[in-house]
Amino acid sequence: MEVHFDGHCFGCGPLNPDGLQLKFEPAGDGTSVAFYTVQPRFQSWAGMAHGGIVSLMLDEAVGWAAWHADHPGVTGRLQVSLRRPLKLGERVRIVGRVDNIRRNLIYVSAWVENADDGSRVADATSTLVAVKAKIEMET
Repeated sequence: MEVHFDGHCFGCGPLNPDGLQLKFEPAGDGTSVAFYTVQPRFQSWAGMAHGGIVSLMLDEAVGWAAWHADHPGVTGRLQVSLRRPLKLGERVRIVGRVDNIRRNLIYVSAWVENADDGSRVADATSTLVAVKAKIEMET
């Protein structure tokens, strides 16, 4: 399978004005990291972000961790544990890390934590299926 990144991804696409536009960077310790302040338009209950947005952050983290490890993949399984509500306006650190690679499967873990105090918002484990990936951004 081959996938194409055109910049319109809801989670990380810089060309999607409605999305989160997360920008993951490899950290020297083998993780991929992004920072984000959750916007009011992603509200669920009053003052809280929707759990689907938190799950989206985790899904992006596992995908970018695999990409930065030179093993691009698509999510086959994502198991999310929501630890506490994510407050609107809260700045978070989103982290992904490849744990293991077996044949065409990439095992990755991820977490979302408060950027200031490190308190855990959510974490996930994931299995990605390896793919060939191509970047074809519009200009």
